[in-house]
Amino acid sequence: MSTNPAAPRIKRRVLLASSAGAAAAASGVGLWAAQQAGAEEGGTATATDVGALQSVVGWASLNGGVSGGSEEVGVSSASEFLSAIGEGGLIVRLTGSISISGMNDVASDTTIVGASGARITGGGLDVSEQSNVIITNLTFDDWDDDAINVQESSTNIWIHHNTFGVGNDGCVDVKRGSDYITVAWNRFDGHDKNMLLGHSDDNGSQDEGHLRVTYHHNFFNGTNQRNPRVRFGEQVHVFNNYYKDVGSYGIATTEDAGVIVEANYFENVEEPTHIGEGSSSDGRLVEFDNVLDNSGEILTNGSVNTDLPYGYSADPADQIPGIVGSGAGAG
Repeated sequence: MSTNPAAPRIKRRVLLASSAGAAAAASGVGLWAAQQAGAEEGGTATATDVGALQSVVGWASLNGGVSGGSEEVGVSSASEFLSAIGEGGLIVRLTGSISISGMNDVASDTTIVGASGARITGGGLDVSEQSNVIITNLTFDDWDDDAINVQESSTNIWIHHNTFGVGNDGCVDVKRGSDYITVAWNRFDGHDKNMLLGHSDDNGSQDEGHLRVTYHHNFFNGTNQRNPRVRFGEQVHVFNNYYKDVGSYGIATTEDAGVIVEANYFENVEEPTHIGEGSSSDGRLVEFDNVLDNSGEILTNGSVNTDLPYGYSADPADQIPGIVGSGAGAG
């Protein structure tokens, strides 16, 4: 695990929600968005300031939900940023571009939000043995390991409205017994091995009964594979995503994972799904309400319980290119 370097003391302030922020909180958007909506004296936050004011949907909404930090700090240098994300309890607002290296620890009860145009290159974020973390409105590029890694039984993580370019390893990998996670409204551009859910065929003792993740309204734009590649997770929910020009395959289910593929739009995707992958044994997969546009067959296997324990509303699949194409990614 990495150790974040010390940095100069950062000015903090506890934020009080304005009436706009209070309304956002009442709608389920969480404390972090309420604070962002009323943070600046006399100012009004835009959607791009906060990575979109909306409530968490999916697995991250359960098990106590996700609210992130409660005290804002503004940072603009790598040293300030790395110190703040490792402290816990903070809303860390990044302005501008920073270059980091390796994997850098994110503490529990943290929101990391980029101001418009915020960018991280060179390294990534490691959420390990932590809970209640939000990462939003950031652009990642040219990372030397993973862009975001969630591991070691971390819970209630919400990763949304980020943009990922091309780096070394995964864009968003979730593994080692992590649980109650939502990955939503992100844009992935051209990366190869995009997202793992479960890292090894030999890790069933830690992963079984966990790795419950919802992937929704993501734009997989020219990503080659692992969108995601799933091991062991049950009721992994993949809905309302836009797959465009995906080279190898879209979604793979392995090691008896149970994947629900619902109301996605596949455009120019020869192999939307794989049952089993590499040396990994077959998983299960059910599909319904998807659209295939110049794309191959969605392969299915076995049964998966589609009675999910959270409420959600799926958009019609034929509207997904417009909705996700214009709405996914950082602002």
